[in-house]
Amino acid sequence: MIEIRKGWLMGALQLDEDFVDSQAPNANATSNGRGLVVKGKFVVLHQSDDETLLFGECSGSGKSNYVCSCDFIRPNQPTYRCTCPSRQFPCKHCLGLMYAFVGGKKFTVADVPEDLAAKREKLQERKEKQKEQSDKPRKVNKAALSKKLQAQLNGLDLLETFTFDLVRSGMGNTNAKTARDMQQRAKQLGDAYLPGAQAALHQYTNLFVGADGKYDGELSSQQRETIYTEALDQLTRLSAIIKHGRRYLQARVDDPELPPETDSPIAAWLGHAWQLRDLRAAGLVIENAELIQLAFHSHDDHSRQEYIDTGIWMNLANGAIQLTQNFRPYKAAKYIRSEDSFFKIAVVKELCVYPGTVNPRVRWDEFETREITAKDFQSVAKFASADFESAMKSVRSGLKNPLSEKRPVVALRYKSLGQLPDGELAIEDAKGTRIVMTEAGLSEEPPSCHLMPMLPETLASGQTMVGRIHQDLDSKTLRLKPLSIITDTQVFRLTL
Repeated sequence: MIEIRKGWLMGALQLDEDFVDSQAPNANATSNGRGLVVKGKFVVLHQSDDETLLFGECSGSGKSNYVCSCDFIRPNQPTYRCTCPSRQFPCKHCLGLMYAFVGGKKFTVADVPEDLAAKREKLQERKEKQKEQSDKPRKVNKAALSKKLQAQLNGLDLLETFTFDLVRSGMGNTNAKTARDMQQRAKQLGDAYLPGAQAALHQYTNLFVGADGKYDGELSSQQRETIYTEALDQLTRLSAIIKHGRRYLQARVDDPELPPETDSPIAAWLGHAWQLRDLRAAGLVIENAELIQLAFHSHDDHSRQEYIDTGIWMNLANGAIQLTQNFRPYKAAKYIRSEDSFFKIAVVKELCVYPGTVNPRVRWDEFETREITAKDFQSVAKFASADFESAMKSVRSGLKNPLSEKRPVVALRYKSLGQLPDGELAIEDAKGTRIVMTEAGLSEEPPSCHLMPMLPETLASGQTMVGRIHQDLDSKTLRLKPLSIITDTQVFRLTL
C-alpha cells in the first residue's frame, strides 16, 4: 500500500493530491502526469533540504532526459520549470514530479543545482523590480489612448446603426438567418475595441437562434412573445451602453489623465481590461479576505470564442456574493489552466474587486487555503436573507439599471422547500413568502430543479439556498434557479 504524503512546504502550502490536481491545465495533463509515475519514467528524484524545491529527471522520447523542477520558494506562486518543449505550465513532467512526491516515491535530499539557484535569484530580482514599477505612477501614452478612444466612439456609432436597423426591421421579421447576419456584422465592434458591447449585441441576436440553429416555425405564439419581451429588454441595454458609453468616452477624450470609471460597470461594457494594478490604484482592494465557493460551472461561449470558468463565492467577512471568471480563448485553451470546483476556504491577502454593485468579479495574485469549519457554514447562514420580500425588493431595485447584472445570485435562508399544488417547486420563508423555482437562468448552467425531489429530507427545511434570480418580464415576477444548498456541514452543489 502506497503511503500518501501530506507534508507542508514552507508552512503555507500543503502539497497533496488535491493541490496537484488543481495545478493541471487540463484533464489530459493530469492523466499524463500520473502515467509517468505509474510507468516509472522518473529516473532521478530529489528535494532540497528545506523542502521548498522538488527536482528530477524524466526519461522521454529523446536521447536526453527531461530535467524538471517544482519550486515552492514562493508558496503561493509556485514556479514550474522543464526542459521539454511543451507550452503547458505546469507540463506533464512537473505534474508527474509532484504526483510522485505525494504518492510516496523516495526523494533524496540534494543541494539546489547552481542553475536553479541562479534562476531563483533572477526571479527575486524581477519580483522586486515589478514592485518598484507598480509603485511608480503609470505614464499615459496620450496619442495611443486618443486613437483607441476615437475608435471606440466610432464603434458606438456603428452599434447605434446596428440597433436602429434591428428596430426598423422589427422583431417579428428577425429569424435565425438575419440574426446570424447581424452577428457577422458585429465582428466590427471587436475591431473597435468594444468586446463588451459586441457581447451585448450577441445576447440580443442569440434570442432568435436556437440550439439547433433554427427559430422560425417551431415556436408557439406564447414562446415568441416571451422572446420579444426579452429582446425589448436587451435593446434597452444596448441603448444604455450607447448613451452612457459616449458620455464616458468623451470625458476621457477631454481629459486623458482621467482614470476609468469605478462607480458603474460602463468601462467593462466598453471593453476596458482591468489590470490588478489598476484596481489597486483605484482602491478596489479588500485586505485579508476569506472566501467560500458556493457554486461553479464551466461553459463554451461560441460568440466570444472562448471557454469561461465561473466560480460563485461568498466573502465570509461581509456576506457579499462575488464571482471569479477564468477566460480561455479557443486558440490558447490547452495552454491555460482551467479552473474547477474548490472545496476549501481561500484565504486571500489582497482581494481585488472589479467595479459593480451586484456580484462583482474578483481576482487575486496569491492565496492560501484552509479547511472549511462549522463556523464558516454558520457565517453563510447568518448572511443569507431570511426575509424574501426584502431580498426581492433589493433585487428589483438593482434590475432597474439597464447596465446591471440581469440574473443576480442571492443566498436565501428558507423555512421550507417543497412542491406547490400546481406542481411547481418553491421555497418559503418564516413569514410565508414564497419564491418559485425555475430552470430559466443562464443558458449555460446545467438544469437543477429536477434534482429537488431526490434531495434528502434534511434539506427540506431550515437551510440556505444559493440561486440565480430570473425575472419573468411578462408576469413581472422573480423566480429562482437553484445552484446549491448550504447546510451546517456541507455545500450541496446542484450544478457541476
